[in-house]
Amino acid sequence: MTNLASTLPSSSPAPAVQRPVIAPRKGPKEFTAVPRHWFGGFPVPTHLVNGVNLLFPAGERFFVRSVYHYLDQLEDPALRAAVRGFGSQEGRHAKSHEDFFATLRAQGYSIDRFLAFYEWVSYNLLERLSPPALRLATTAAAEHYTAILAAGTAGDVPLHLAHPALRQLLYWHAAEEIEHKSVAYDVLQQVNPSYALRVAGLGVATTMLVSMWAIATVSLLRQDGLSLPAAGRLRRQTRAKFAIEPIVKRVFLRGIRKYLRRDFHPDHDDNYHLAAELLARAEAARLEAAAMVES
Repeated sequence: MTNLASTLPSSSPAPAVQRPVIAPRKGPKEFTAVPRHWFGGFPVPTHLVNGVNLLFPAGERFFVRSVYHYLDQLEDPALRAAVRGFGSQEGRHAKSHEDFFATLRAQGYSIDRFLAFYEWVSYNLLERLSPPALRLATTAAAEHYTAILAAGTAGDVPLHLAHPALRQLLYWHAAEEIEHKSVAYDVLQQVNPSYALRVAGLGVATTMLVSMWAIATVSLLRQDGLSLPAAGRLRRQTRAKFAIEPIVKRVFLRGIRKYLRRDFHPDHDDNYHLAAELLARAEAARLEAAAMVES
């Protein structure tokens, strides 16, 4: 009997959708007025977001190096331009999130030990020991997750409860993640379209994201004096109050299922239009934050 999986292609061409021009924009850098529990006064959602925020600067620099490694091998000038735009956007994301880290430190949170550990794992282990193709595959899978998170900011995540400075940061970041969501994947498909490699990259990205996000979040919650059982109760209450779909279900379970399809491509989710909507929300949040500072 013919194995159906073996007859399917290991990759699929991009759907006929137009990727927007990928251009970097200035991000927010002023966070001194942000309170400790900036997400509506709720510690658990605040630290869930703070936890993933801690991953962005080092992670995005890893992504840029992984994709730029193959820049000279790309013959398509449009893809080369998209790669450069991707690198510029990710670099600015890293800087804005690091600006927010200064506020976390000023609020008394100890984050540098975690950041040192995370960077050691990311750079000394993963980046130095993994071949370039696996690093690129890991980046493509991680960009799939960030695109899902970005789309969530336009949907069921109640960011209207967040302090406007953080709202601006998250909306701006999410918009640009949507704009460049397919760049790393398209580079991977050009240089090595192996399905096995894609799945290996998904495994590494999932392991890193789940473990490091959990460690960062738990560390921040414990610094607020919250035990894991207490944090769990608060998380369930917050989720029920705002009808938030669990991150594990929305991001990981559905995201993995999509990515494992042999015909997967990021542009099958035709949601580039969300970028403009998120940028408009970011601008409104910027104006609100500025008004708060002036008042």
